[in-house]
Amino acid sequence: MKPGFIYIMTNKNNTVLYTGVTSNLPKRIQMHKEKFFELSFTSKYNVNKLLYWEAFQEIGDAIFREKQIKAGSRQKKLNLINSFNPEWKDLTDNIKDIMSPF
Repeated sequence: MKPGFIYIMTNKNNTVLYTGVTSNLPKRIQMHKEKFFELSFTSKYNVNKLLYWEAFQEIGDAIFREKQIKAGSRQKKLNLINSFNPEWKDLTDNIKDIMSPF
């Protein structure tokens, strides 16, 4: 099975939150940063800063977790981010080698 990742991103002013799921986190984040899908939500709102992520052994578990996070309130997402990344730094550099265990 493929691994899975959920992630939360924001724009430079930290006003927009986007929650996503993928099987290759570094590649997907790079796609967001390059605005690979020009008409997407993340491109439209300049969402390019990785704030939070979780890794899973199987993509199905990541999809389940993404649905949990999306169903929660904005405040729950903020609490999750603040517990993991209180300074709201871009974590992209921290994940560049994350695929090597998989």
